[in-house]
Amino acid sequence: MQPIEENKDLIRRLVRAMNERDWRGVRNTLHPDFQRHSHAAGESVVEEGEDFVLLLRGQFEAFPDGQEEILDMIGEGDRVAARHRFKGTQTGALGPFEPSHRSLVSEYIAFYRFADGRIAESWAEWDNLSALEQLGHSTEPN
Repeated sequence: MQPIEENKDLIRRLVRAMNERDWRGVRNTLHPDFQRHSHAAGESVVEEGEDFVLLLRGQFEAFPDGQEEILDMIGEGDRVAARHRFKGTQTGALGPFEPSHRSLVSEYIAFYRFADGRIAESWAEWDNLSALEQLGHSTEPN
C-alpha cells in the first residue's frame, strides 16, 4: 500500500474506533505528540491525544447515537484532507446547552498530518451556527 493510502486507512480506522467508542483504538491511531487545532469548538489547540479522547467522549456523551462518516479524502505528501459527516441526537448536555433531543446532521472539513505511521496533527472546522440552529440552541438577533 502506498503511504497516502496508508494514511487514508488510518483515518478510516480512527473513524471506525470513534463510532465503536473504542477509545484504545482511537489512541492507537494518534502520534504521541498529537495536536488538534480547531476554532469551531472554542479551543484552539488540544495538546495531546488523551485530551482529544476526552473531547470525543464528551461529544459522544452529548450524542450517544452519534456516528461519523467519511465522505471524501484527498492526500498529498504527509497530509490528507477529508470531508466528514456527523449524525446524532443530542440527549446529553453539550457544553452549556441542555439536551434538546433533536437530531444533528453536520459536515465538517479536517486536514491531517502524519508522522511515524500515526496521525500527528489535525485541523478541523465546521459551521457551529448551523449546528446550534439544528439543535434549537440559537436565537434570532434582536
